[in-house]
Amino acid sequence: MTTPFELPTQSARVSDAERDRALVILREGAAQGRLSHDTFLFRMEKALAARRPDELAVLTADLRTDGRWTRKVVGAVEKVSAFTARLGRAWSAERLPKLLLPAPGPHPLRIGRDPVNGLRLSHETVSRLHAELGQQGGLWLLRDLGSTNGTTVNGRRVTGTVVVRAGDVVGFGQMSFTLATG
Repeated sequence: MTTPFELPTQSARVSDAERDRALVILREGAAQGRLSHDTFLFRMEKALAARRPDELAVLTADLRTDGRWTRKVVGAVEKVSAFTARLGRAWSAERLPKLLLPAPGPHPLRIGRDPVNGLRLSHETVSRLHAELGQQGGLWLLRDLGSTNGTTVNGRRVTGTVVVRAGDVVGFGQMSFTLATG
């Protein structure tokens, strides 16, 4: 039994460094998708209110990070993987046929399967009137004309009109080209 003048025995108080480490672990867990948003917020509040190291340990027990060597090896593999992906994109981009930007004129270049288009692409994924490419105010503009299989620029689907430049990869349905100047 304790007297009014005795303090109950407790474990050591949480240091700022320990609290910061726990917060970093929680943030990394949320960033990796290992915690839902609500769970992350709940645990952050508990970590900020924690008074003992064991309270922090409970909050981060399921999120323990790997050792230093594991992090280095995983980081190296991630870098090699990213390089391999970039190399693959560069390899395929170089092998794409070039689409020369047309000479500026009063009318844009129509692209599609229909013979009336300035650029006829006879592929089943290209719409009859697929897209148009023109110059306005010194900028090249690509506009999808409501195609069924879509128009893309650098892998992103075009909705409306977008600015394009030499070197961009444009796609009409499943046909892709690299824009180039003549």
